[in-house]
Amino acid sequence: MNTQPMTPEALAASVIAVPPVARDRDLRWNVAENAKLIKHMEAGGITTLLYGGNAALAHVALSEYADLLTQLVDSASSQTIVVPSVGPHFGMMMDQAEVLRDYAFPTVMLLPSKDAMTPAGLATGIRRFVDRLSRPIVLYIKQDGMVDVETIQRMMHEGLISWIKYAIVRPDPKQDPYLRSLIEAVGPSRIVSGMGEQPAIVHLRDFGLAGFTAGCVCIAPALSMSMLRAIHSQDFTTAERIRLQFAPLERLRDQINPVRVLHAAVRLAGLADTGPITPFWSPVTPAEEEAIGLVAKELLRCE
Repeated sequence: MNTQPMTPEALAASVIAVPPVARDRDLRWNVAENAKLIKHMEAGGITTLLYGGNAALAHVALSEYADLLTQLVDSASSQTIVVPSVGPHFGMMMDQAEVLRDYAFPTVMLLPSKDAMTPAGLATGIRRFVDRLSRPIVLYIKQDGMVDVETIQRMMHEGLISWIKYAIVRPDPKQDPYLRSLIEAVGPSRIVSGMGEQPAIVHLRDFGLAGFTAGCVCIAPALSMSMLRAIHSQDFTTAERIRLQFAPLERLRDQINPVRVLHAAVRLAGLADTGPITPFWSPVTPAEEEAIGLVAKELLRCE
């Protein structure tokens, strides 16, 4: 595992894959299947893995957290950056900090939670967490009103934030005053687009963001990396053609549920047996599974 601090260059070098995590029938971590999926992504050129929402880490037990971290470290190559997640609640993340102190992850992401926090309180909690872990966090911005730009700017200047995953969905991603103000405050080089391939062209071309995270990249990593390279080289015709190849699976994720669909898609594409999905999630229906299988296999054929 690559343990160097994350830089703007690292954020731009790889699509940041956000994979699911495989469990066996008894809901224990499936080490072999998780390693299989990691190797598939690495073979496609992915060098950064972010385990967060798609891995259902908001529902992880503290008692199983260290086992997950250990298998991620053991499964990733020496060139791969691995970023696990903590939280979303303060008590949980502080307990997880004690576990994380035994590992060399360059940063960890705080899962978002708008319902039980204030912006100032969030900053205080992040400061306490970073003091305990002695490493900055990834700030995941998913909802309007979660945290104001001035607070983010202070946290960035204090060294509390490694980078920002920006994932507020807009009807038109080109029209985003909050993102504009965030860029004016902290610059674009440590902000990544956090909603997959679909808004990535706009976010990187029009806003200058460093890179993008994606879930469907787990199916077709080389294809997604080709899109990233096309954007960087300003070949937007090629980037748009590739974006459209990811669109059918992303539409199903939007229509059904992003986490549940990706969990099933990885299995149905034959890449890894992800097993049962973590409670409180539920599996997709048989009809949904049929549709997911068709588009996941087609996306893999494009790889």
